[in-house]
Amino acid sequence: MAVCKQCGKELTKDEIGLHKKMINRGATEYFCLDCIAAYFQAPKELLKEKIEQFRKDGCTLFL
Repeated sequence: MAVCKQCGKELTKDEIGLHKKMINRGATEYFCLDCIAAYFQAPKELLKEKIEQFRKDGCTLFL
C-alpha cells in the first residue's frame, strides 16, 4: 500500500486519485488528504467535495 510522501500515512485510492488530478498525473509518490489540503491551503471538506464532483463527472481516477 502507498504512503504519503510527506507524513507517511497510508493512502486511500481517492487520495492517490486527487493527487494525480490536482498535482501531477504522472506522479509515483503522493500526498494524503491532510497534506494536499496544506499544500493548497484549502479545507479538507472542500477537497472531499471535489473528489465527489470528479467521481460524478466520470473521472476514471475516482472509480
